[in-house]
Amino acid sequence: MKLTIETLRKRIDVAAKRTPADLVIKNGKIINVFTREIIEEDIAIADGFIAGLGSYEGKEMIDAGGSYIAPGFIDGHVHIESAMVTPAEFSNVVLPHGVTTVIADPHEIANVSGTKGIDFMLESSNAIPLDVFFMLPSCVPATLFENAGASLSYKDLEQYYGHPRVLGLGEVMDYPAVMNNDEEMLKKLEDAHSKGKNIDGHAAGLNADEINIYMAAGIKSDHECINPEEALNRMRKGMYVMLREGSAARDLLALLKSVSEHNARRCLFVTDDKHLDDLIKEGSIDYNVRMAIKEGMDPVLAVQIATLNAAECFGLKNKGAIAPGYEADLVFISDLRKVKIEKVIKSGILAAENGIIKDPAPASVEPAPAILDSVKIGSLKGEDLNINIGTGDANIIGIIPNSIVTRHLLEKADSLNGYFQPNPEKDYLKLAVVERHHLTGSIGLGIIKGLGITRGGIASTVAHDSHNIVAAGTSDVDLLAAIKHTASMKGGLAVVQDGEILAELPLPIAGLMSDQDSSFIFGRLSELNHALRTVGCSMEFNPFLTLSFLALPVIPELKLTDRGLFSVRSFCHINVEAEK
Repeated sequence: MKLTIETLRKRIDVAAKRTPADLVIKNGKIINVFTREIIEEDIAIADGFIAGLGSYEGKEMIDAGGSYIAPGFIDGHVHIESAMVTPAEFSNVVLPHGVTTVIADPHEIANVSGTKGIDFMLESSNAIPLDVFFMLPSCVPATLFENAGASLSYKDLEQYYGHPRVLGLGEVMDYPAVMNNDEEMLKKLEDAHSKGKNIDGHAAGLNADEINIYMAAGIKSDHECINPEEALNRMRKGMYVMLREGSAARDLLALLKSVSEHNARRCLFVTDDKHLDDLIKEGSIDYNVRMAIKEGMDPVLAVQIATLNAAECFGLKNKGAIAPGYEADLVFISDLRKVKIEKVIKSGILAAENGIIKDPAPASVEPAPAILDSVKIGSLKGEDLNINIGTGDANIIGIIPNSIVTRHLLEKADSLNGYFQPNPEKDYLKLAVVERHHLTGSIGLGIIKGLGITRGGIASTVAHDSHNIVAAGTSDVDLLAAIKHTASMKGGLAVVQDGEILAELPLPIAGLMSDQDSSFIFGRLSELNHALRTVGCSMEFNPFLTLSFLALPVIPELKLTDRGLFSVRSFCHINVEAEK
C-alpha cells in the first residue's frame, strides 16, 4: 500500500490510541527478532501495517490463545518455476507454510523466453497475496557452452530496474566473466550498482582468493555453499550466506555447523529449487527453521534468520519483524520447537489457517503464445544417439545422491563396435541433452552412473539453466520415446518402458510450469513416482530432480550440455572417450 498523508495520519492515530485499530491480536507471545526475546503484548494493525505494540482496542480482535507469533517468513532466493506452478499457485502453496515474502529469480523462464518470460512472471505475480520481489537474471545463457532459448544483455535488463518489485541483479554464476573483466558482465554490474541495487552471487566451488574477486565486484551473497568451510570463508569476508535446503541441493545440515551466535546475522534461509511435492510434504522456509531447531539452534535465532536477516539483506525496511511501522505479516505457531503453524496473516488479513489457504489466488495472466510453444525439435533416429568410446576408459558423470554436484569418473564402460552400451546392472545409463529452442539439431551425449533406473527411460524439459530436453535411458528405444513424447507435450516430464508411456506431467508454460492447480500437479507427480518405481528406481532420491541439474555447466564437476560433455574444472568440453 502506498503511504499517503491519510494512511499515515490513521496509523499515528491508532498508535496514539485516538482511533481503534482495524485489528488487534491479543494473548500472543511475540517473537522479537531485534532483541531475541519473547514478549507478551497486543499487536494493533491499521491498513495492513502494525501501528503499535502494547495495550490496544480494535474493530476486530483475534485471540492468539498463547500461541507464539513470528514475523512472516522470507525465502531469500527461489526459482518459482522449479515448483512447476505459476506465481499465483505458488502463493497458494507456500502461504500456509508461513512464507509471506519471496525473492525470486526468474532466470529459468528467462533462459527459455527472454524478456517475455520476465514480463510473464512480473505480471502474474502482481496483486496476489504473496509478496514476490525479483532479482534480474544476470546470466542468460548461463554460459556460452550451450544453446539457450534467449540471450539477455544489460540493455535488456535495465528497463526493469524501475519496477517497484525488482531489487537487483540475480545470481552471477559466470565467474570467469567477472574475473576476466568481460565487458558485458561489467556493464550489468555497473548498471545495478549505479541504481543502488543488490547483486546476488553464485560462488559454487570458489576458493578464498576467488571470493575476493566476487566481493571486489560488489557481489554480496552466495547460496552455493556446500560445507562449513565455504560458509565461514564467505561470512568472514562480509558475504551473506544463504542456507539452502531445496529438493536436489540439501545443504542445510552441513552448513548449520558453521553458524554460531556470533555470525548468524550474516545468514538467511533459502529453498532455491524445490519441487511442488516437497513443498507440500515438507514445507518451505518453515522446514529450514524446523531443521535448524532440531539440530540444536535456539528457536528465536532460527526465526531471526528466516525473517529479519533476509529482510535486511535485501533492504526490505518494512518486513522481517513485529514492530510499529512494519507490515502485518504474522505467523501463529502453537509449538515453537516443531514450528507447528496455526494461522498466517498477510498484510493484516487472515491468509491461511491450519494448512489451508483461505482465498486461493486465481491465475489471471495468459502467457504469450511464444511461451506456450517453446519446444521444437527435428526428427531423431537411433543412430543420432551413438556414443563412440572405443575400448578404453570413458569420462563418466558420477551422481551424488541429493546433491547437484557430480563426480568426474574415469572408468571402463561396456561397448559394442566401439559404441557405448548401457548396462543397468552396473548402473551405467545413456544421457542425452537435445536442443529444443531453435531447431539447431544439437545433441549432447554422455554416460551417467548412479541414477538407479534398471529399465526404461525418463525425459524432461526442466534442465537447468538452458532447459533443453534432458533424458536418460537403458536403451535407445526408450530414450527416443521419452524425448519425442516430452516434445509432443510442448514440455514436461515423462517415464517410458519398452517404448510405452507409463506416466507424464505436461508443462506447457515454457516447458517449465503447468497451467493447472497444485492438486492436479501433485497427482501427476505421484503417478510419475509410481512409474519410476516400475522402472526399477529405489527412490533414494528423485531422478527427475537429479536429471534437471545434469545439464548445468556451472556446478562441479562434470555435466552435459546440448554441445557435449563439459568439465567444470577446466571449463571446456571434453570427449566421452578418455584420452589415452
